[in-house]
Amino acid sequence: MGRGLVLHLCTIALLAAAFFVLPAYHSGNLARIMVLAIYAMGYNLAFGYTGLLSLGHALFFAAGMYGLSLAMTHLAIPALPALGLALVAAGVVAGITGALALRTRGVAFMIVTLMFAQAGYLTALYFSEWTRGEEGFVIPQAMRNIAGIDLSGETGRYFAALFLFAVVLLLIGALVRAPFGRTLIAIRENEARATMLGYDVQRLKWIALVVSGMISGLAGAAYALLFGYAGASFAAVPYSIFPLLYVLLGGAGTTLGPLIGAVFMFYLIDLSSGLTDAYMLVAGVVLVALTLFLPQGILGTLRKRGLPWLP
Repeated sequence: MGRGLVLHLCTIALLAAAFFVLPAYHSGNLARIMVLAIYAMGYNLAFGYTGLLSLGHALFFAAGMYGLSLAMTHLAIPALPALGLALVAAGVVAGITGALALRTRGVAFMIVTLMFAQAGYLTALYFSEWTRGEEGFVIPQAMRNIAGIDLSGETGRYFAALFLFAVVLLLIGALVRAPFGRTLIAIRENEARATMLGYDVQRLKWIALVVSGMISGLAGAAYALLFGYAGASFAAVPYSIFPLLYVLLGGAGTTLGPLIGAVFMFYLIDLSSGLTDAYMLVAGVVLVALTLFLPQGILGTLRKRGLPWLP
């Protein structure tokens, strides 16, 4: 068993133990953080491992969120099948978006993905009869259960979030060690050389973006299911920026970087908001300082300065 896998299993075990040790306030925060970390892990697959700087992942997050919530509230589909529909919805949206956006590269790719996300946000506002726009809607508590487990309760919510986080973490850990993941890293490092070696770079980038979109959609669906709310604000530009921040802070191209970045960002805002009304200014200053002095992120810097085995 490799050290990376041991670290992943220890992280999962630590998160499981945290529920029994931490106060209810922090365990509730951790459930939310784990869902956001899943979102960031999906983004990291595209950005950190493949080099695709997207500003449109809120579209995939919202596709999963609305795929589940609309199916449950308007069609009365149970939670588990609705979760499957959410994955399909996110995959289809990511596939179409990727097929078009990957015709561009660099800054143009970033702008095109941003425009797709903005189009998704406006669509959610336009069909307000179904989505209720910015106001959003609440998923009935009675529907938020799988196999008799109440996902609206503190314990059910936490361990459902942990289960999904563990599955995605182990999946990505295995994926980036596999030949497919190594090829994505080769594309990130030198796309021209990967092309010369005979790899179908465009197809591989499209697959990476689809998988990334499905993981992000899973996070959106989980957020709606576990916290009982879906709204157009989750499709807005900030929700495309958040996973980028989490990945940059934790370390792009690292498996645990998204979790570290999500924890750091969440508690930075939480703690600074308790000290001053200008908490976003405080958060901004800290983020700028970290970007300047730790350009490879927290875990990326540790890996560079003495722990090269970190996944």
